[in-house]
Formats: sequence, C-alpha cells, structure tokens
Amino acid sequence: MHADTERGHVDERTARKVAEEARETEWRLPSFGKQLFLGDFRLDLVHPHPRPSDEARRRGEEFLARLTEFCASKIDPVAIERESRIPDEVVTGLRDLGALGMKIPERHGGLGLGQLHYGRALMVVGSVSPALAALLSAHQSIGVPQPVKLFGTPEQQDEWLPRCAREVSAFLLTEPDVGSDPARLRATAVPDGDDYVLNGVKLWTTNGVVADLVVVMARVPKSDGHRGGISAFIVDMATPGITVENRNAFMGLRGIENGVTRFHDVRVPKANLIGKEGAGLKIALTTLNTGRLSLPAVCAAAGKWATRIAREWSRERVQWGRPVGEHEAVSRKIAFIAATAYAMEAMHDLSAQLADAGRGDIRIEAALAKLWSSEMAYRAADELVQIRGGRGYETAESLAARGERGVPVEQLVRDLRINRIFEGSTEIMHLLIAREAVDAHLAAAGGVIDPDASAGQKARAAAKAGGFYARWLPTLVTGAGQRPNSYAEFGPLARHLRYVERASRKLARSVFYAAGRWQGRLEYKQGFLGRMVDIGAELFAMSAVCVRAHADANGEGLGTDGAAPGASAVKLADAFCRQSRVRVEELFEGLWRNTDALDVKLARAVLDGEFTWIEQGVLDPSIPGPWIAPSEPGPSEKDDVHRNIG
Repeated sequence: MHADTERGHVDERTARKVAEEARETEWRLPSFGKQLFLGDFRLDLVHPHPRPSDEARRRGEEFLARLTEFCASKIDPVAIERESRIPDEVVTGLRDLGALGMKIPERHGGLGLGQLHYGRALMVVGSVSPALAALLSAHQSIGVPQPVKLFGTPEQQDEWLPRCAREVSAFLLTEPDVGSDPARLRATAVPDGDDYVLNGVKLWTTNGVVADLVVVMARVPKSDGHRGGISAFIVDMATPGITVENRNAFMGLRGIENGVTRFHDVRVPKANLIGKEGAGLKIALTTLNTGRLSLPAVCAAAGKWATRIAREWSRERVQWGRPVGEHEAVSRKIAFIAATAYAMEAMHDLSAQLADAGRGDIRIEAALAKLWSSEMAYRAADELVQIRGGRGYETAESLAARGERGVPVEQLVRDLRINRIFEGSTEIMHLLIAREAVDAHLAAAGGVIDPDASAGQKARAAAKAGGFYARWLPTLVTGAGQRPNSYAEFGPLARHLRYVERASRKLARSVFYAAGRWQGRLEYKQGFLGRMVDIGAELFAMSAVCVRAHADANGEGLGTDGAAPGASAVKLADAFCRQSRVRVEELFEGLWRNTDALDVKLARAVLDGEFTWIEQGVLDPSIPGPWIAPSEPGPSEKDDVHRNIG
C-alpha cells in the first residue's frame, strides 16, 4: 500500500478503495431489503413470519425465565448508575447462568441460542441496566465469539470458544485518529518468526478495561510471503506489553468498562490470525451484519419501558380537570411511543429470525433495523421526558430522595444517545446502506462513470446498462399495490402493504432519476442518499409490523408470555403505518425540495471563518481560565479534576 497509508495519511480515493474492498460483493441469498430499494416488494421473503423450532423456543424461554429472575433479584441498577461500575458478582452471576455464551454452540460450552432469544435476553438485561446489555453485546455481538464462530478454523473454535463462554471479550478497531475511515489504521502487526509483533493504540474499547480476550485489527506490512493488509487477531490480554491507559467516562452507560488500550511489542502467535491477512475489515463487516441487531433489541426494550411509563403517568397526572393523557397534545406523544415500540420489536424479531432461518442475506435489513431503531427510540425517549415534564428531567435518585417514585427517564435519554453512534453512526449507516441499495445500478452502469475506464470500456458498459434498464424500468410502472384486492389476507392492513409496494417502486424510480442526473456525483449527494435510506427504513418497518400483527392476530405471535394480542395488534399496527406513511411522504418531498446545496455552501463559509463573530460573547469552558486557581489540590481530588476539565 502507498507509504502515506502506512503513516495514516490517505487521499479520498484510497480510503474509498479500502472500504470497497472490504464489502461483501456477492449476494448468494435473496434479500428483502435489497429488492425493496429496486422497486421489487418481495413479501414472500418475510411472510409467513419465520419462527424458531419448538426446541429452540423451549430452550430460549427457559433461559429467559432464569435470566429475568436473576435480573430482578440480583441487580441494583441504581447502584450501577451511581457508582459507574458493574459489580463483579453481577458478571459472575451472569457467567454462571451461561449469559456469556448465549450464542456459542453447546459443544463449545455455550447455550447455543439463536439470534432471536439472544436479542430477547438483551431486552431483559437492557431494561434493568443498558450498561450491562452493552457489556454482553460487545462481548458476543462483535467480540471474540462471533468472528471466531464465523471465520475461525476448527482448531481456533475449539481453543477459544470455550473460554468465551466463561470470559469477557472485546473488539478493538477504533484508534485516536481513526473512526469510520479504516484506511488510516495505524496499529501494526509485523511478522517475526512464529509470531506477529503488535504495536498501536486503540480507543473506546468497550469491555477492553476488563476483557480477558480481544479481537484486534492491525495492519500487516506487505513483504515476501505476506500479502499484508488490515488483519484480525485474537489477543490474550494477559500477554506482556498490553497497558490499559484510561477508563473513559460518558454521558450515559455509566457502568461500561471502556478505555484506551496500548500494545507495545506484544507477541501474538500466528495461529491467532483469524482468516487470512488482509481480511480483517471484511471479517469485521460480516460480523456486524448480525452483530448490529443487538442495538435494535436494546432500543425495543427502551420502547416497551417508555410505553409503560407514559401510560402510567398520563393516567395518574391530572391537569385542568383531566388526566394529561386525555389532552390531544399528550395523546399524540403516547400514540407515537406505543406504536414505535411495537415497530421496533417487530423489526428486531423479523430480522433476528431471518438470521436464524438462514434463508436470506440480511445485511441491509440488520443495518436498517439498527439505523431506524436507534433514531426512533431516542425520539420516543425525548417525548417521554416531555410527558413527564420536570420529573422527566430530574434524576431518579433525586426523585426518590424526596419521596417520589424514582423513574430514570433522564437516564434513558442519556443511555440511548450512544446507539446513534455505536457500530456505525447514523451518517455512516446512511452511506453504507445507500451503497448496497445502489449496488445493482453500479454493477450495470458503473463502468460508464468510471474515470479510469477507456472509451471502449465505457461503450461496452453503456450497452450493458442499456440492457439492464430496458428490462428493469418497465417493472416500475405498475404492480400489486395498484390492485385493490392485493394482500387481502391482511385485512385492514392490506392497504398499508399496497402502499409499501407503490412506494418501493416510486423510490426505485427516484434513485434511477438521481443516478441519471448526478451520475458519479451521486455518492456526494449525502442528503439525497440519507432520505432515500430513511424511506427504505420506514417501508421495512411497515412491512415488519404488518407481518408481525398478522401473526399476532392469528395466535401465532412471538410474545415471551405466549399471549396473543389479537385484534389489538392490528389496531396498533394500523396506527403505526399511518404515522409512518406521513413520514415517508415528507421524505419523498425532501428528496427534491431541500436546502442541501445551500447548507453545504454555508458550512464551508463557517469553516473558512466568515462567521466567527457569532461565536463572540461567551466563554469556552474547555479552555482553562482565570477562575481556575493554580493552588494545591482541594479537599476532593475528584472535584479538582471536574473543575479542570470544565
């Protein structure tokens, strides 16, 4: 690779090339999400709703019962929040329950649960302590177990998976100067005899402070006999040369063990390389295809809890002679929270069971579920704060101290905020999903806009594109959504599925028009791409809700208590789809009527310093000022640290 890459400096083209090479380029299995963006509403890929086997369901529900009892009786969420630490006995108790090995096969000492019941377990744990759910998720969704299970050799699986069922692990990719741009990765793993010598610094290592095992992404230099590139290594944290330099603190998830980890001449056996050299990013991205589903699970738990608190408080609190929930301004918020909670659970469960069934490629579905749920859960939490008023802003500990019920609504907002950043920020998720959504267009017409293509290559690409669009465009003219009796088995929800089908074709036509209008510049139209993805996310949510409500109404639901909500599920699904359709229409309008170009120009002017005058008249608490006296440490070292960082 270019020398600048080794030093951490790369141009945009190199960075994009690295990211593109890490993508899974083949679609070996059908994808509901992929077809949705192509205007092909493949309801048959998600309906009938996939279900776990009776045996899988029995084992999963038995574990959930034990886990629920443990969480209710052995975990003090107030103490975790107050002390910013998960007690050792809690982690030990979870290990003894088998919670560290939920997805690890039974032959390797785990419980062998599927993605569905793993997600349900995260819902239970996350409802008590989101920090604890983050610990379990970082360990099993992206830590050592998942990549070893997917890409490890039989020998590696036999060696490491039994340990992962008993010990905590972590995933180390991010560096102080490297976030979503892995081309600038600086950590190195230099071959030396039977080992690699690892050097580098990793930031925001969730679980890294307490982990026994970690997966580390590091760059292997190209040399004779070594293809080089970013590679994945299993590292035992007991190895000499590893230092945890800092335990980071955050606005939420105050119990997580997240820090800065330094590797100095750490010797890692070559047998610890997962997959091949240079395959590290592909391993990471593939692991995240299902790993991202942990976040929708936690978001669904938050939505369920928010619905309960909104219901209870809005019935109890009386203003102007009526419960506040009966006032339209509050009713709208309650309806949004309840409908969104149902949709988040439906999206998670559908995606999880598609993963378990193995009958489709869920990379887009999992990404959409993560993106949509993280945004909507945070919005629901914000509405819950508004419903609770001052009590929503006050801490649970303060409420309890003056004799009221300690409802941690403000904590919910703080804890949920990171989900819009974890495992791919909203902005990165927009770009990642958009790249997959336009994959068919790039495959068909990418050569036309390729700056490196010769005239002959462009001509052949144009002919290929002409053939593709000649076959594809006619399919976008009409479809089942225009036939009044389509999807009749869904009863009153059929109208929403017809809408999804029509909107899917409209979205595909919009993408085609945008590709023709902007061609190679489309990748820079991030406002358009973001709205395009958000439309697809809403359409997927509506599809998941309708399919789930149909199952619930027919006594085939997947509720943990086995209860069938019947007609009320259809009522809630109908309300959600009506809300979602309003958002979709606004997004379609925004595709072509927006201030994106103006905003880009204005932002450039801000960066150039044209508006520094607007920044005047305030103090910057991040810069030490004369109010910080250079005196001896005061009575509380913690207070001094707080003052000095503002």
